[in-house]
Amino acid sequence: MPLTAPREGTPEPVAAPEQLAEVVARFASGAGPVALDAERASGYRYSQRAYLVQLRRAGAGTVLIDPLPLPDLSALDAVIAETEWVLHAANQDLPCLAELGLRPRRLFDTELAARLAGFERVGLAALTEQLLGFSLEKHHSAADWSSRPLPESWLTYAALDVELLTDLRDALDAELARQGKSEWAAEEFAALVLNGSRPPRVRAEPWRRTSGIHRVRGARAQARVRSLWYARDQIAARRDTAPGRVLPDSAIVAAAELDPRDEKTLLTLPGFGGRSVRRLARTWLAALDDARQLPDDALPVTPTVEGPPPPHRWAERDPAAAARLSRCREVVLRVAGEHNLPPENLISPDTIRRVAWQPPEEITEATVAEALRAHHAREWQITLLLPDLAQALPPTPTP
Repeated sequence: MPLTAPREGTPEPVAAPEQLAEVVARFASGAGPVALDAERASGYRYSQRAYLVQLRRAGAGTVLIDPLPLPDLSALDAVIAETEWVLHAANQDLPCLAELGLRPRRLFDTELAARLAGFERVGLAALTEQLLGFSLEKHHSAADWSSRPLPESWLTYAALDVELLTDLRDALDAELARQGKSEWAAEEFAALVLNGSRPPRVRAEPWRRTSGIHRVRGARAQARVRSLWYARDQIAARRDTAPGRVLPDSAIVAAAELDPRDEKTLLTLPGFGGRSVRRLARTWLAALDDARQLPDDALPVTPTVEGPPPPHRWAERDPAAAARLSRCREVVLRVAGEHNLPPENLISPDTIRRVAWQPPEEITEATVAEALRAHHAREWQITLLLPDLAQALPPTPTP
């Protein structure tokens, strides 16, 4: 059955302090879990801040909050602090909610719960349809939520994202209990509470993630990518615009490969044809010239890799480690299949790589368990994997 409107109608966004105070009172007197969601403007804005916050609680109804005029929601946080928060794909929303002063103490992630329960399709619309019998439209998910005023249809879409979230939580909780996975989910949710609100880790050399950089050969050409990337990033941050809307990655790569020295040549390259990009031609040429003037000892060098190398290089660098990794992966795949789990939710692939690359000097169940904990494995994961991993790690596997 299509779900086209919230049961109490689409609320107007809360945008004034006195309205927020009324919302705080309503949610303080509500009952049960609080469903939350947030809308960002990924692909449009430089920041990952929230541009709309949606909440629903029994006895309080659904509320939409505009965080632009109301950037501090700590008063709301205080009255819902002790209840469970229900989110879908919580790791996407927790950092931007934390910026507003909203930090859960207990939560239930419906996407993660569905993964642990073995559902193949874990999107909100797919789960709502499969478990509750209602279909949700998701055509506004990639909208520019920073625009104002927000259209009525967008507000309806946003309100519907929390309309059935608590019902979905109950259905998934029952399924986890039926499969004997409730404790596993509880550990995963506790880890999200502990770590989910932290901002993403800042990469040492983010310019190396430029799409298509693998085609750029030589340190001097990579210096051009770096110089253009940081020039673009400064403009994007100042404008609060997504970097790709200032200059696409494909344009950076094209300019790095050709190294144009004049505006006419630059503007013939793919990605430099737009009016806003052309207006910044001198900026791009200056960035290229900066890279051209660098001494050799200031050019990019191959970064030191923390942890194990890419797995495709293991056989050449350490055949014994490659064999360990293969055996460990076989264990993970088999155990995941036995328990109807995605392998990546049974254990992080990075954790397996690190333990296989540098196992404990003495292989026992105790030392392997400690190594797994050191790489943030949860206790339920260790319990499922420990005996077989301890047998897979020695040079000659235990029969």
